[in-house]
Amino acid sequence: MQALIERDGSDVHCAIGDPPIFAKADRVMEALHWAAGEQPLPVLVCSLSCGTGARKKVLFTCELCPYETHPDQNHTGCQPIPIIKLEWHSAWVLLPIFLSVLGILATTFVIVTFICHHDTPIVRASGREMSYLLLTGIFLCYVITFPVIAEPDVAVCSFRRIFLGLGMCFSYAALLTKTNRIHRIFEQGKKAVTAPCFISPASQLLITFSLISVQLLGVLVWFAVDPPHTVVDYGEQQTQEPEKARGVLKCNISDLSLICSLGYSILLMVTCTVYAIKTCGAPDIQ
Repeated sequence: MQALIERDGSDVHCAIGDPPIFAKADRVMEALHWAAGEQPLPVLVCSLSCGTGARKKVLFTCELCPYETHPDQNHTGCQPIPIIKLEWHSAWVLLPIFLSVLGILATTFVIVTFICHHDTPIVRASGREMSYLLLTGIFLCYVITFPVIAEPDVAVCSFRRIFLGLGMCFSYAALLTKTNRIHRIFEQGKKAVTAPCFISPASQLLITFSLISVQLLGVLVWFAVDPPHTVVDYGEQQTQEPEKARGVLKCNISDLSLICSLGYSILLMVTCTVYAIKTCGAPDIQ
């Protein structure tokens, strides 16, 4: 054994007279096998063979930590990954809040001005009903900032789904109805002196709310198919250093769902732009 440890074979000889062969003895257990009537020959093995009905005992092994945990400093256990969220005092939050407050104040000022001068020729000529709906949509676009920043829970996630595309839908539905009305009046004027159908304020409101109801119906289907709840995203803050890993608390709104929610508003916007181009040469008809 001493010769094996010191790798000195000067005093060790095999039974047939050949010098011994030394295998690596690092991190292995040693066993002495004696042959009957022969000189002892040291043999290196990883472990002793198990007898019938016995199994090897694992002294040490490494395991991956679960997905939502990371190793502790001593690498002897796993601990939960810290969960982060947007904070109201963060610099990334203060600027959007500031801009949203300015937008809300400006929109409120315009709405109050329209109400105070409701019967003046300028306000009446601008199309009061559609203007109020347009201002309501702009107001909602600024207000949605606060549910987006708030700490996610079921209620907050529900508000996000409802109002995320509703503000744009209000705005572009009102603009589309208004531009479509002007286009139809202009085209009808080329053919006859009679006015086209559905150009009264009540008809305009009915058309606009019909367009908005499509957005709300889509949101209801979304609620039924995938009820709102919170999730923790561990991939967004993924890092090569496990101790710096973070989970982000967010609502279960996927990119595809977000595109579908805003897609209808984009469709209204494109259609509104087409009508606006068609009526760019039309006279100012209200």
